[in-house]
Amino acid sequence: MQVDPRGQRFAAAVTTVVLIAVLVNGSWVLLAAQALVFALATFLGLRYGPYGQVFRLVVRPRLGPPRELEDAGPPRFAQGVGLAFALVGAVGYGTGITWLGIGATALALGAAFLNAAFGFCLGCEMYLLIRRLTAKIRSDREVPV
Repeated sequence: MQVDPRGQRFAAAVTTVVLIAVLVNGSWVLLAAQALVFALATFLGLRYGPYGQVFRLVVRPRLGPPRELEDAGPPRFAQGVGLAFALVGAVGYGTGITWLGIGATALALGAAFLNAAFGFCLGCEMYLLIRRLTAKIRSDREVPV
């Protein structure tokens, strides 16, 4: 499946705002809500995540068609990474291990901000690196006889 990269930047911008609010308020409930957003995009697909729906229905019609589309795999993986950090952060805040909540939230915020501000998707780059490494490992195992 192909996705509009502008949608990923939009979702990252909204996520950035939400994660800043989490750091300001220390709210594990708000972080858990963001984790749910990540989970929906990860498991159901980017277009079914709440931010993807808002982009598709409200923002994209005002922008016109994208110049190019990109594979959905890397950004979907990035949403999964965001989910992991949000869950760790929510557990940290929820159990009173505030430093864990702040640390996990700050790391997720850094990644979201990079994508929103500069179009650099850290999770997408991780996905591509993992794919290259696994392909290299597979090719090294296939020794000709």
